[in-house]
Amino acid sequence: MIVPITGNITYSITLDPTVWIFDDRKVEFDKAFDTVLDQPDEDEDLERTSKRWDRAVSQQHINPPINKSISKLEGEKILKGTYVMPIEVFVNHAEAKADAKTASLIIEGNDDVTISLDQLRNAYLLFAVDGQPLKENGPVHLYHKDGSNRDNPITSIKKIVIN
Repeated sequence: MIVPITGNITYSITLDPTVWIFDDRKVEFDKAFDTVLDQPDEDEDLERTSKRWDRAVSQQHINPPINKSISKLEGEKILKGTYVMPIEVFVNHAEAKADAKTASLIIEGNDDVTISLDQLRNAYLLFAVDGQPLKENGPVHLYHKDGSNRDNPITSIKKIVIN
């Protein structure tokens, strides 16, 4: 299932949480609400980008191309974990217009929920439990980064509208 971000923005974005399982930006659910998450510094970012470039260049000479970015053990671990994705990068890419102040979370079967744009930027979307996409009350659940709604997330989000 997809989750569109629309409304008072420059670019409409369609989120597909089913592909986030192998995204480097995901965060393990149990570690997401730790008070201080390790933020990669510029050197780590540069090193990671360099490794991706080297891998891409070397794979051009292999038929068929092989993605060796994760080991089998890492892949099995990923497919058993519960993960959230920070939503800030997606909201920033959508480029909310200057007068946008709130976001409406369109909920299937319930009343919509309106939160501030800052609250949306400082939130996680739960997209996988035990390595599987959310089917019940999915496709995503919203958690505030401060953990204030950890026991009562906003569930069944089908669309995000920036107001």
